[in-house]
Amino acid sequence: MAGNFWQSSHYQQWLLDKQDLIRERQSDLKVLSEEDYQKIMIFFANFIQALGEQLKVRQQVIATATVYFKRFYARNSLKSIDPWLMAPTCIFLASKVEEFGVISNSRLVSTCQTVVKNKFSHAYPQEYPYRISNVLECEFYLLEMMDCCLVVYHPYRPLTQFVSDFSNTDDTILAVAWRIVNDSLRTDVCLLYPPYMIALAALHIACVIQQKDLKSWFAELSVDMDKILEITKQILKLYELWKNYDEKKEISAVLNNMPKARTSPTPPPNQGPSDGTQMSQTSQST
Repeated sequence: MAGNFWQSSHYQQWLLDKQDLIRERQSDLKVLSEEDYQKIMIFFANFIQALGEQLKVRQQVIATATVYFKRFYARNSLKSIDPWLMAPTCIFLASKVEEFGVISNSRLVSTCQTVVKNKFSHAYPQEYPYRISNVLECEFYLLEMMDCCLVVYHPYRPLTQFVSDFSNTDDTILAVAWRIVNDSLRTDVCLLYPPYMIALAALHIACVIQQKDLKSWFAELSVDMDKILEITKQILKLYELWKNYDEKKEISAVLNNMPKARTSPTPPPNQGPSDGTQMSQTSQST
């Protein structure tokens, strides 16, 4: 990945403090339990994944879209803009930022309609209501909220570099860790930790699964292992939730309890970081 992560807006503006994140969510957590809030975030990450796969975009586009989605709701209530509208808006914007190419207006809307009908009718039995005019309006609010800080650094590149550091032939470890990185997008770790730490946590879990001993390799790293273990715990907590969670049976009730947005997007009440500082536009590119 080109550019310098440590000079980027991702590092300077969008690595958030866990307590600040919880505080920003208080209005939603008055209505939802923390577990139900996480289920909603997981569900819409799955929706973004399904849209991306149907549109045949790269995984990096899907990952960037998911981070945009999580960033928006890290600063705004679920009732500010309907997540069913924000999800395709994030894919629409991410496809341009990641230089995949602009997704045609008609294709985006028709894909939303198809995916909702074929894969998510258990959660949204009605016809998908939004049109491209809604997406374009929503994109404006998303851009404004992020102050055009659009570059997202992902754990994929550091992960491949770490694996090549101890083995040029261990494709199994890389494949397992790669899937764990994808799963980590369903948690808050992309908002809280640098990508290289997430990559190391995914590698740590993959080594346990594959019964590969890399203790000496990890010991030589100049990283805060307590943070790596904290990321590991959050990802394992996700897997624990999945064990006893039947999304098709439960998500409809959870979404019914979600704070409802207006049909048309309205400007989020709090623009930018909660401390009032202004985010600066980054010039780095991936």
